[in-house]
Amino acid sequence: MTNSRSGFNAALLALGLALAGGAQAAHATCPTAGLPPQVTCGTRDPSAATAGTYAIDPNHAAVIARVSHLDYSRSVFRFDRVKGILAWNPAAPAKSNLSVTVETASIDTNVAGFATELAGEGFLKSKAFPEATFVSTAFRRTSPTHGEVDGDLTLLGKTRRITFKVDLVGAGKGFGHPRMGIHAETRITPVDFGLTPLLADPIELVIDVEFEKTA
Repeated sequence: MTNSRSGFNAALLALGLALAGGAQAAHATCPTAGLPPQVTCGTRDPSAATAGTYAIDPNHAAVIARVSHLDYSRSVFRFDRVKGILAWNPAAPAKSNLSVTVETASIDTNVAGFATELAGEGFLKSKAFPEATFVSTAFRRTSPTHGEVDGDLTLLGKTRRITFKVDLVGAGKGFGHPRMGIHAETRITPVDFGLTPLLADPIELVIDVEFEKTA
C-alpha cells in the first residue's frame, strides 16, 4: 500500500503547521482514474484541515538539512526517522500546539560512509544526543493557507527559539482517516547549537510531512 500511496499523495510533506498552506508551485491535479475507492486526494481548501489531534505519518515525512559545501554548493542531508503530534485548532490557531522528535542517527547522505561520520562525535554526537526536538510556543496564521510557527529547537543539548514558515500543501479525507500535508522552512545558526565551526553558514531546514488524524 505504501508504494501505491506515493503515486497519488497530494504531497509528502515538515512541522509546525497549522496555519499552513499554499504550496508555491502549482497544485497537482487529482487523478481521475486508478485510485482505490478508499483513497481521497487532498485539497488546498483550509476548511478540509479539520480540528483534532494528528500524528506524523512516518512513511510520508522528510526532514532535510541543506548545508553549505565550502561555498561551492548545498549538500543535502535527510533524517529518515521522525515522529510528532499536532493538536490543531483551526478556529483559534494560537491554541494549537506541536511537538516533533527526530532521531539524529537516522541522517542519510549519498556520500558513502559519510552518514556514520555525521552521526558521530565530530558532528551530531548521536550516542550522547540521540534526539533533536521541536516544541511549538506560538502559531500565527498569515493567510488562509500560510502561517508561522515559533518554537524551541533542542539539538546537542542546546535549546534555541526558531520560527518556521509553513504552507498547507493539502488536506482531506485521506486513506480512511483525515490528513493534512505541510511544507515548512527555517534556518539555524550551527554554532548556536555547538556544532563544529566548520559549519559557518546558516543551515536550511526543510520539512515535508503528512499528519494523519488520530482523534
